[in-house]
Amino acid sequence: MDDRHDEVRRPMTQDDQTSGSESEMGMESMSFAMLEDVHPGEIVEGKVVHISSDGVLVDVGAKSEGIIQLEDLSHRRVERAEDVVKLGDTIRVYVVGYEGEEGALRLSKRRADEQEAWARLETFLEDGTVIEAPVTDVVKGGLVVDVGLRGFVPASHVGRGFVSDLEPFLGQTIRVRLIEIDRQKRRAILSRKRVLDEEARASHDQVWSSIEEGQVREGTVKSLTDFGAFIDLGGVDGLLHISEMSWGRIKHPSEVLSVGDSISVKVLRLDREKEKISLGLRQVGENPWNGVETRYLPDQIYPGRVVRLAGFGAFVELEPGVDGLVHISELADRHIQTPAEAVNVGDVIHVKVLKVDPEHKRISLSKHGADVDIESGLYHPESEPPQRLNAYHAGDWDDERNLPPDEDESDPS
Repeated sequence: MDDRHDEVRRPMTQDDQTSGSESEMGMESMSFAMLEDVHPGEIVEGKVVHISSDGVLVDVGAKSEGIIQLEDLSHRRVERAEDVVKLGDTIRVYVVGYEGEEGALRLSKRRADEQEAWARLETFLEDGTVIEAPVTDVVKGGLVVDVGLRGFVPASHVGRGFVSDLEPFLGQTIRVRLIEIDRQKRRAILSRKRVLDEEARASHDQVWSSIEEGQVREGTVKSLTDFGAFIDLGGVDGLLHISEMSWGRIKHPSEVLSVGDSISVKVLRLDREKEKISLGLRQVGENPWNGVETRYLPDQIYPGRVVRLAGFGAFVELEPGVDGLVHISELADRHIQTPAEAVNVGDVIHVKVLKVDPEHKRISLSKHGADVDIESGLYHPESEPPQRLNAYHAGDWDDERNLPPDEDESDPS
């Protein structure tokens, strides 16, 4: 018989038994040593080695792979493990412990993430760090945000004012600041309002440190009123009065502007003590009175629209921003007591230019003179004037007290 076979088959001696026992104890000690490197409550690194519909297997260097169940992958709701981890990823996990008869190692990525998130949040609360947080849910009373764990923004802290509809925030990433954390209660309260308030104060200070009268600045129409519009200059609101909106005559700011419009405006006046800013829009465009003497020549006839009646005559708009005065004595071929006996606001008429004074923004007109020339055939209107002329100007015509004596209401001649 082969000696090697005899060697394999020979009975074990006492020394052999002792040696075998020591070998088995050595292997068992190695296994225990591997397990002792992974203790419940620890956070360790591991490699994703298998992904299934129920969870993930992670190799953390223990006797066997650890199991992460689906609900332990993230603090968010998870439908598929692949949405959180990929095969081969190295991740940090929390050692939950050992379960079952075989002592399966149970791990949690969610708890590891949350512990590390709590540590970060405690630092953020101390130093006032602004956090960018995705909005993951809209619930009664506020927003749920992801800050590495479930955070909550109360509705009263979503905006600087009352926010009635929170749904548009879902899916957005918002800038928030921590106002309260309670690790034991697993509560993190955050505020978007505080961030917005701080940004508004910074913008406010920046605008007031740089703004000067005469500047042309960019702004956004914030709101409209009957008397004008409020323009956001980047953290500070200025008032654009209706009289400064257009060289043309307008009845309401909505004829010129809409909320949300981006416009260029000129700073007319500043009151730093009361923090008031008066703005002008028409000053940014060209003054229609520039070169008016070349467009309206004496003894020539032009179309226009009656835009206002006064005791001493009627104002006729020749183009947006350029009005002329038809004195009551030039309205008709007969003596009249009031301009309303000859014309009404909105009437489209022809007028003859008597005098142009661009320096004082005045044009003297005559309806009677134009009527005579048209009736005699000296003038043939080629076309009707436009049906909508929206002119206005801030010249002295709007103030009867500034009229020269020969055009005062008391002197009808």
